[in-house]
Amino acid sequence: MPYARIEIAPSILAADFARLGEEVRAVEQGGADVIHVDVMDGHFVPNISIGIPVVASLRKATRLPLDVHLMIERPEGYIEDFIRAGAARVLIHQEATVHLDRALSMIREHGAEAGAAINPATPVAALAEVLDKVDTVLVMSVNPGFGGQKFIPGAIEKIRQLNQLRARYNGGFRIEVDGGVDAGNAAELAQAGVNTFVAGTSIFHTPDPAAASRQMRKLAAEALSQRV
Repeated sequence: MPYARIEIAPSILAADFARLGEEVRAVEQGGADVIHVDVMDGHFVPNISIGIPVVASLRKATRLPLDVHLMIERPEGYIEDFIRAGAARVLIHQEATVHLDRALSMIREHGAEAGAAINPATPVAALAEVLDKVDTVLVMSVNPGFGGQKFIPGAIEKIRQLNQLRARYNGGFRIEVDGGVDAGNAAELAQAGVNTFVAGTSIFHTPDPAAASRQMRKLAAEALSQRV
């Protein structure tokens, strides 16, 4: 299966923006695989975060791929700009566009990996017609908009469903989870089928983000080895 490998994706939403370069370097040293970047518009989610200039600055500050999560309405209008700024992966919400198939194709046409995200109230079945067009499916395990929220247990069953569906596509997409991910649930998530672990507070709000990244990888990798 192409996506059997564990990825740790620290979310800079929880980082200290006054020390952002230093924070990113710390998680690089801890073995992070990608940097997760949450973009919020204050409409699709009740918060406003960063935009294209920060993505461009991050691209210069790290060798790691940027996993850019667009929590914005009508993401089609911004896909090209974020990829030009340095996004290696662009994830858009099924709930944010009426033309998901077209938007995913746009991402790939501009040279990035395409991802589809679903909110906690959205069933896996909503992605049935695009699973052959995605590199990643992101399961939100909190209602998006703010960091530090409690994990919604129902996400586990959705991940299991996706893991079963993935077999139909020869393992053709990565399963990513975002929201309330920490050392306490990393093993269960890995066993359910998660490959990419997005973690913000549980990494950046610790005395040693590098050590927190390593610990999450260890727990997930051990659980994955038991599953496979």
